Amino acid sequence: MSVDKNILEAKRWLDTARGDLDAAGVLCENSKYAHACFHAQQAAEKAIKALWYYADADPWGHSIRKLIEDLSGIDTALYNEMKSLGKIGLILDRFYIPTRYPNGLPDLTPDQAFLQEDAKNCIKYATEFLKTVESFLNPNLSDS
Repeated sequence: MSVDKNILEAKRWLDTARGDLDAAGVLCENSKYAHACFHAQQAAEKAIKALWYYADADPWGHSIRKLIEDLSGIDTALYNEMKSLGKIGLILDRFYIPTRYPNGLPDLTPDQAFLQEDAKNCIKYATEFLKTVESFLNPNLSDS
């Protein structure tokens, strides 16, 4: 991909990540905690994928932690920027499947299993994640 296309694709993924984070907030306000947790996870996942596209690479998978780790082989500067968020990525990864499927946790539906505290924590972590990605990408994206 050309540099301009990489930047455009990174912006698209970052914009979508912001939308997921906004949706997580609305869902939390409306007591849809499992859904809020999932959308917070999606916000962070899409933000890290924005970095991959910026680096002219194709991300694969849904594990935020793994996407961060795999950046080490793609772009050292991006990896160094994001590696401190590995723990947050690991926490958010836990909300990818069980927030959506009734067989993700034994004998409970997602609506029964996830609490307001979970949603608020996921939103807090995803917000931190997006701020870190934006602090790296925004100066670089505006230079083009």
